[in-house]
Order: sequence, then C-alpha cells, then structure tokens
Amino acid sequence: MKRIVLAMASVVMSLVVIAQQPISTRNKSGKMKKKILFVLTSHGVKGSTGEPTGYYLSEVSHPWEVLTKAGYEIDFVSPKGGNPPVDGFNLEDSVNKEFWENKEYRKKLEHTMKPSDVNPADYVAIHYAGGHGTMWDFADNTELAAIAAKIYENNGVVSAVCHGPAGLVNIKLSTGKYLVDGKRVNAFTNEEEIAVKLENVVPFMLESVLVERGAKFEKSGLWQEHVAVDGRLVTGQNPQSAKKLGEEVAKVLASL
Repeated sequence: MKRIVLAMASVVMSLVVIAQQPISTRNKSGKMKKKILFVLTSHGVKGSTGEPTGYYLSEVSHPWEVLTKAGYEIDFVSPKGGNPPVDGFNLEDSVNKEFWENKEYRKKLEHTMKPSDVNPADYVAIHYAGGHGTMWDFADNTELAAIAAKIYENNGVVSAVCHGPAGLVNIKLSTGKYLVDGKRVNAFTNEEEIAVKLENVVPFMLESVLVERGAKFEKSGLWQEHVAVDGRLVTGQNPQSAKKLGEEVAKVLASL
C-alpha cells in the first residue's frame, strides 16, 4: 500500500511540474519543445549614409515558419536586447504577415534577450538572421560568438543567412580553429554587395573575410537561391535562400 501511495505521489508531482511549465514550451504530448535561438541585429543605420537598416524580416519569418511547423520554439536575442530595428518590411509577403501578426512571437520579437540572458544549453540550434545592420554589430560580439560555439560543440546546429554570417567570422571552437575553417559556407556575395552599391559603406566584405577565415566559399548568381550544408553548419546566400535554409536546418536537426 505504501508503494502505491508513493507511486501516485510521484505521478502527481510530475503532472504538477508539467502544468507549471509555460504552455508555449510544451507540445501536445506535454513534453518540452526543443528550442532554437534566432539572433537579430540591434544596428539601425547603414554606416555614414544615414539610411535605415536592421534585421531583414523575411530572413526571420521564413525560417521561423518552417521550424515552428516542425515543432520547434523560437527565442530571440540581439546585441542590445529589446526591440530591434527591422528592414525589408513587406507585409505583402504572406509569411512576413503571418509572423508579424502572431501575438506570441511579436511580443518575443519586441523584447529580445541580451546575450547575457541566454543559456546555450537550452537550445538545439542558433540562427543568425541577416540584414545590413549585422555588419556593424555581429562580428565583434564575443558573447554571441561564445553562445554559438557552445551550442555547436553541444552537437547543435549553427545557421546564418545573407549578412547573418557576419556573426560567424570570429567564432572559434575549443580547438582554437574558426568554426568556418575548412567548411563549405555561403553568404551575401561580394558581387551582390557591389550590386547594391554598399561595398564602400559596409565595414568589411563578408565573402572576403569568410575566405580569409578558411571557409570554402560557394555561391550562385545575383539573388539566386543557394544554401550550403556542411555537417551542422547551414548557410544561405540572400533573402531568396531563407526558406530553403530553414528546411535544411530542420533536416539536419532531424538527423541528429
């Protein structure tokens, strides 16, 4: 009888623990959802031009759609935390519109975490969204680099699209090697930067620095979809590659 009472007490305690978890972190079976961390820029101006920039909306919304449908929960972090600036604000894109009008995720988006708020152990993947602002505040952010390195070395996935790979250029693993060294990598190309006439505005040419870090850079023509997958590193060339990148991240995560 005592054993039965103890067993019932254990079941009750388990149910209490599950009930206390936020609804958004549990799937239909009551288990915790696996979480992915999206990184957004806090920088809102293109150098000395005075032109506004920020994270590029579709490079958040399209991977978000794919990954949430696959059962993952998304959290957001930015270098400064709070409400980050947005670029590419096009609500004629139905996925952008769905994301922007989602009350749960809109609240998360407007209250992004600071890097110091993040526990890397909570995440199975980290995704660096693009937008020109990333070129000014991703590369030298040591806190974000450390978070990504820990997620990767904990058998997690690192992904980035368009200018998002600016966040990859200074990530070093515990071996002392750059994360991108020897890996197939894709990003906004030098040709695309020249095409938008910002090659003399951005602080560095992303493709060139990735190559300097040892990346095996691959690319397609201007504005063509291109996603490179090398193990647990997934990178995309431009906004046109955002959905495909999300699909490839989901595939890699499913294979782990």
